[in-house]
Formats: sequence, C-alpha cells, structure tokens
Amino acid sequence: MSKSNNIILIGMMGTGKSTVADLLARELGYKLIDVDTAVEKEEGCTIPELFTSKGESYFRDAESRMLCSVLEKKAQVVATGGGVVLRSDNCDVMSKNGWIVALTADPAAIVQRVSGDDKRPLLAGNAEERIHTIMKERKDAYKFAHYTVDTTELSAAEVSRLILAHYRV
Repeated sequence: MSKSNNIILIGMMGTGKSTVADLLARELGYKLIDVDTAVEKEEGCTIPELFTSKGESYFRDAESRMLCSVLEKKAQVVATGGGVVLRSDNCDVMSKNGWIVALTADPAAIVQRVSGDDKRPLLAGNAEERIHTIMKERKDAYKFAHYTVDTTELSAAEVSRLILAHYRV
C-alpha cells in the first residue's frame, strides 16, 4: 500500500489516539483533526449531549459524514472515535485515504485511563464491565490497520516515535 499523506489513528477509547495524534501532527507539520471534536463543533454540542438528545445512531451518522469530509484533504493526522470502525463504509474510506494505525491497550490500562471521564457515553454504568464488553465486541474491528501499537506500557512520545519510524520507511 502506498501511504497517502494522512495518518489515521483508530482504536478503543483510552488507547491514546488524541494525545498521540497531537504529537505526530506537530512532528510532521501536518494538520491535526480529531473527528469527535469536529463533530462537536459541527453539531454545536458535546458528544454526550448528542447521545442524549439524538441517540447513538444519529451520532454515528454525523461521525461518518465528518470522516468523509475530513479525508477529502491530505497532510493530516486524524484521530477517530473508537467506534468509527463499526461501519464498513468508514473502514473503506479510511483505507482509501490514509495510513491506518491501530492503538491497543490491555483492558486494565484502558479502565485506569478512562475512569471518571464523564465525556464517554458508552461507559454509562459500570465502566470496567462496559470496557470489557466493548473490547470483546470489537476484537477484530481494528485488524484492517496497516500498523498496530500496544500502548499499555508506552508513553505517548514512545508511541509517536514507533509510528513515525514505520511511516517514514
């Protein structure tokens, strides 16, 4: 696969997509796009508010529209929401428009990283139980990535360096 100028980060919530994307964008001089942030700006409300007022399906539609719009451009590092891979059309558009990196982490690390974060509507209730359930449901959803990094024991800077080493090959 020839790499386009976009690097697209996918993976479960709490794996470091937004933080690593920021580091990569700075290092490469690329524009940073966080799809969730772009959806919030477009919709004029937070994702939890969107889930509450219009539902997950509406959010997923807005997310898909934003992803397609964002990927019309190049020279970007794109941080996606963890569930963007739930729609095969999203996976197709990402595959055609960028080099995809999946960030992973073990469940305990994810639980620790997202505990107390009230901005994650999919974690309503028992966050640890929900994380395990979501990870099980999505266990194969990120496998189409061109490169995968387990972030469990790594700093964001270390993850960024690994990605850049493979991107620049």
